[in-house]
Amino acid sequence: MDATVAVDAVRTVGPHTVAIELETPAGFEAEPGQFVKLAATVDGEEYARFYTLSSPDVAGTFEVTVEVDPEEGGPFSEHLVGLAAGDELDLSGPFGSSFYDGESRAVVLAGGPGVGPAVGIAERALAEGNEAAVVYLDDEHAHTERLDALADDGAAVALAAADADLTAHAADAVTAAAGEQVFVYGFAAFVDRAREAIAAAGGDPEAAKVENFG
Repeated sequence: MDATVAVDAVRTVGPHTVAIELETPAGFEAEPGQFVKLAATVDGEEYARFYTLSSPDVAGTFEVTVEVDPEEGGPFSEHLVGLAAGDELDLSGPFGSSFYDGESRAVVLAGGPGVGPAVGIAERALAEGNEAAVVYLDDEHAHTERLDALADDGAAVALAAADADLTAHAADAVTAAAGEQVFVYGFAAFVDRAREAIAAAGGDPEAAKVENFG
C-alpha cells in the first residue's frame, strides 16, 4: 500500500542509531522482518530508502531502526534522525518474504543494522510462546535494552564484535531441530559468513530466510 504516515516518536537506541515509531495507517499489515520504503523531500530533492521493521507487530504503531554513518550519512538519513512527533513521511509496502511466520524457534543472525529485525522477530516469537535466539555482531551495539529484556524473558542472546567468530556463536544458537527457522539480516559479507556458519552448525543455509542489505 501507499500512504502518508505520521511520526509518533523518535528514540536514540545506540551510537548513531535511532528508532522511528510511526502511526500505523488504516489497512496496513506487516510482519516482523518485512521492510517498507520511506520517502520525503529534503531541500527540494526527493529521497526514498528501504527500512526493515524492528517492532514485533504493527498494532497502532510500528517501528523502523535507522543507523546513520557519521562519515557517510546523506541528507535523507540526517532528515530521518531529525524527525519529531507529528512530522510525516510517505510510505510504501510492506515488502519481503523473510519474515517471522509463527515458527516454533526463531534464530536470528544479525550483522550491524540487522539488529532491527532481530529484536522484532525475537520479541514476536516469545510473545507467541515460542523460542528465540539472537546472534548480533557489531562494534557498537544498538537496542541493548531490548536485547537485555529478551534475555531476561528466556531468549538466547549473544553479542560480539563485528569480526567475531560467527561460526562459533551460530553453533550455540542453531540446533537444526524440527520447527526451527534461521533468519539472516545484514550486508553481503555478513550474509556470506552466516551461510557458512549455518552449514557448519548442521543447518541448511538454503532454507534460511535472508535479507541482504547490499
